[in-house]
Amino acid sequence: MSTTLQHQTSLQTPEIDENLYSRQLYVMGKEAMHRLGHAHVLISGMGGLGVEIAKNIILGGAKSVIVHDNEKVDYTDLSSQYYFQESDIGQNRAEIALQKLAELNSYVTVTHSTEIIDEKFLSKAKTNVFVLTNTKLDEQIKFGDLCHKHGIKYINANTKGLFGQIFCDFGKNFEVLDTNGENPLTQIVTEISHDEYGVVFMATETRHGFEDGTFVTFQGVKGMTEVNGKEFQITVPSPFTFTIGDTRNFGIYEGGGSVTEVKKPQTITFKSFSESLIEPEMLMCDFAKMSMPSNLHLAFQALFQFETQYDASPKPWDEADADKFYELVEQLNSQNREKPFTDELNKHWIKLFSKTCTGDLCPMQAVIGGIAAQEAMKAVTGKFMPIKQFLYFDAIECLPENVYQASEEMTFAPKLPTKKSRYYSQEVVFGEDFQQKICKSKYFVVGSGAIGCEMLKNFAMMGIGCDPEGGIYVTDMDSIEKSNLNRQFLFRPQNIGQMKSKVAAEAVRQMNPSINITAFVEGVLPETEHIYDDIFFEKLTGVVNALDNIKARVYIDQRCVYYKKPLVDSGTLGTKASVQVVVPLLSESYSSTRDPPDAAIPMCLLHNFPNLIEHTIQWARDNFAGLFTIPVQQTEEYLRDPKKLADRTSKSLSEYDRNEIIENIKRTLSDERPKNFNDCIKWSRSLFQQQFYNTIAQLLHSCPRDQITANGERFWSGNKRCPHVLKFDVTNPMHLDFIVAASNLLAHIYHISQTRDRDYIAQEVSQIQVPEFQPKVGIKIHENDEELKADMEKTQRRNSVDNSIDPNEILNRLPNIDDVRGIKVRAHEFEKDDDSNFHMDYIAATANLRAENYEIETADRSKIKRIAGNIIPAIATTTAMVTGLVCLEVYKFIQNQKKIESFKNAFVNLALPFFAFSEPVPPIQQKYLDQTFTLWDRFEVQGDMTLEELIEYFKKEHKLVVTMLSSGLSLLYAPHLLRQPNRAQDLKRKVSELYETVTKSKIPSHVHSLVLDFMCEDLEGNDVEDVPFIKYKLQKS
Repeated sequence: MSTTLQHQTSLQTPEIDENLYSRQLYVMGKEAMHRLGHAHVLISGMGGLGVEIAKNIILGGAKSVIVHDNEKVDYTDLSSQYYFQESDIGQNRAEIALQKLAELNSYVTVTHSTEIIDEKFLSKAKTNVFVLTNTKLDEQIKFGDLCHKHGIKYINANTKGLFGQIFCDFGKNFEVLDTNGENPLTQIVTEISHDEYGVVFMATETRHGFEDGTFVTFQGVKGMTEVNGKEFQITVPSPFTFTIGDTRNFGIYEGGGSVTEVKKPQTITFKSFSESLIEPEMLMCDFAKMSMPSNLHLAFQALFQFETQYDASPKPWDEADADKFYELVEQLNSQNREKPFTDELNKHWIKLFSKTCTGDLCPMQAVIGGIAAQEAMKAVTGKFMPIKQFLYFDAIECLPENVYQASEEMTFAPKLPTKKSRYYSQEVVFGEDFQQKICKSKYFVVGSGAIGCEMLKNFAMMGIGCDPEGGIYVTDMDSIEKSNLNRQFLFRPQNIGQMKSKVAAEAVRQMNPSINITAFVEGVLPETEHIYDDIFFEKLTGVVNALDNIKARVYIDQRCVYYKKPLVDSGTLGTKASVQVVVPLLSESYSSTRDPPDAAIPMCLLHNFPNLIEHTIQWARDNFAGLFTIPVQQTEEYLRDPKKLADRTSKSLSEYDRNEIIENIKRTLSDERPKNFNDCIKWSRSLFQQQFYNTIAQLLHSCPRDQITANGERFWSGNKRCPHVLKFDVTNPMHLDFIVAASNLLAHIYHISQTRDRDYIAQEVSQIQVPEFQPKVGIKIHENDEELKADMEKTQRRNSVDNSIDPNEILNRLPNIDDVRGIKVRAHEFEKDDDSNFHMDYIAATANLRAENYEIETADRSKIKRIAGNIIPAIATTTAMVTGLVCLEVYKFIQNQKKIESFKNAFVNLALPFFAFSEPVPPIQQKYLDQTFTLWDRFEVQGDMTLEELIEYFKKEHKLVVTMLSSGLSLLYAPHLLRQPNRAQDLKRKVSELYETVTKSKIPSHVHSLVLDFMCEDLEGNDVEDVPFIKYKLQKS
């Protein structure tokens, strides 16, 4: 095979801007990022699909990107190419796209070209991967064969209306370095048998997760040291053990050790595009439409034949052209074949393809463009498993339900566009009438980070809120940081520090000047219901979440259920993404099911028995807060308002907690506080001794290495790693890292000038003498959380007696405020992304030093930052793809689809790659008397009634006797708890008046309804357990 044009990505290591790429680094890894940073990518076709792919690859950090196109901007481009304006019509597409694309990432060289692509061009451009978009089939074949011949990675991507296609050819021997992107599995070893099988037991009550045939390696095993650092291919006889083979020639296992999965490269063979057209490998995308890929494989080829034969594309929604198109597909199905390509040719699908293939939809470009860009990154990095080799995707459910579902009597003729407009290519799919509905819709985008930016871009292209009657409302409480720029493509470096929602709103106004968008900076919280009130929510068409935390999602979900508004929630985690559609009346809500919370690390593991680097990182994070944040915040509060702190501390806390606060403040303000930087160095040296020597020495004094338990087992065995002390060594870089960071953190608290002079700090710290360790007696070591919990409960019971004390007692135990008022302190608020504040320096050094104490493998700063900062891995490709899926669901809501099977929840993992779509789950049905109800039902009552009238209303209209009435935590009516005179008086009062009396607050003017919960009986006095809530309207509609 000729390889004259093949260009390998360099393995030299450039500097990676970790502040910019931090979230993507946790997806790709440094090695893959280095490969991507040397990649030369050619993208041909700068329509909506091409620009979407280019945007994602540029944000990802390729070395260079050439955008190529010979076509001129046309009205038909404006529905999805967000960098084109009407004023650009007639100019070269690549030239116009270049300026905006080049702004996305200063590290990427972006150029444009209109040259003819041939062998000479590809050689000159040093092309590693060629992405071809929306071209004729003969061009696809020509370039596919050229790239296959010369070893250039080739991706062919096409969208036609509601249908999409991706093809990948990465050569005959493509090496995948990491097939799934998951972190290698690690487990703690508790035993290895000394026999012909070599059975490995692990310290886990759950399945170990290793698969048969996996390679593993061991670290830190004692006794059977021969296994350390050696690779074994394992056999898995059970979910809780595996075998490594004969261990009889090894030493006897004595304890300790961990086992880690070793990822092995996998070689993949690809066929050329022309070969694959005849014998395709197709990745299944939607298991509800198993035969769709084979139908679309023929349809995409038939389109070229139709255009060649009739010198035009099939006319939109033209029945005659659709019949001709189907005839061509039928011919292709059996042409030059012994048997038909597919036995499941679907005439309805094929004709829908013909009727909509001239359309161009931004959400489809987002889906296909996100996936294709990820494939391009796979091509140059070997990171993740590529698509083999065709992927077909459709979204026919976006059409009216009587259209996408085959029906003999189906006659659908949308009002096709009569004039050129920016929505022309969307109107040929859905019609002008539907476009008017889109423009008049009102959508609330909650969050304008990565997902929010992509969502707003799609909405602007779709035309949502672009009529005077429509609108988009976006909110985000955050300001822009540098790390956002890698994914949140509406932001630029000059926007750092500005509010996300404001900048995003202005950016999409530039994309579509007709858009009516209002930006908020207030979060959607119970405290802001005066902003996002009844009037605000009731006018909405729907809501899309672009949030990164569960608490906010749950609240938005509750609001949408209350107002019966459609909600589409989405989220990403690296290459994984999900979409959940909440359909009023038809589906469960987001809150109906919850993922189980992440397992908490047991306290005894953190304090005494860590065995994984995650344990030491969490310990370091807690240690940081306990030294540099919490005590200083308590001191700041005392200096601001001593009486307020004393009042709070005296009433609501246990004696133990009170004593801790008092000691924290006394220590922070004591005469021993540092006066200069040398004092900070002395304190840091003492802290090192305490944390990494004395504490460990005390643990070993209380629990010696050879201790045997009451059961006759070694105490230091299983998941208990026996630690060793660390002796301070000024020549050890990690030891000095700790001193430098801790000294500067303390100096900052007391407004002492900081220094980064390591030589000076090393010289000073080497002269400090620390006291020798003296063991304490009677120190109890809790072996597990049950022991720790029992001790804490005993302490709480002891401290709960006479819990409240006089605030003056607190003040008497604290320093006189007049003596310390002049002391200035400032707490550290943990900030992971500021490399100048010493926060991550301290946590990284502390975590790794503690890991050394326990002979745990240390971690690099990047991993420690991800875990300590709880950073969610993220990449632009996944974000673009998932927002495309969300916006396809938005089409369905605007279509007013009524069947649950029209909607699609999604789970995608681009790394595998894996796609799964499912119908939303119907809501759980409950019952009272003979009535069924779901979470969407409520009793709507028009006020304002007296309590007596309300009770009578329910008795008469619903045959329910109210026995208790409440609103939130306020009890409005409970006759068995009230004296008779009060009950009689309350019955005559208006419900609103009673509410204000009980809550001791006026009903705000923005509140039009009260939510009332009640307990009740039937007319025979039997308890009725489950009933909907009451929506009690205060104003007549």
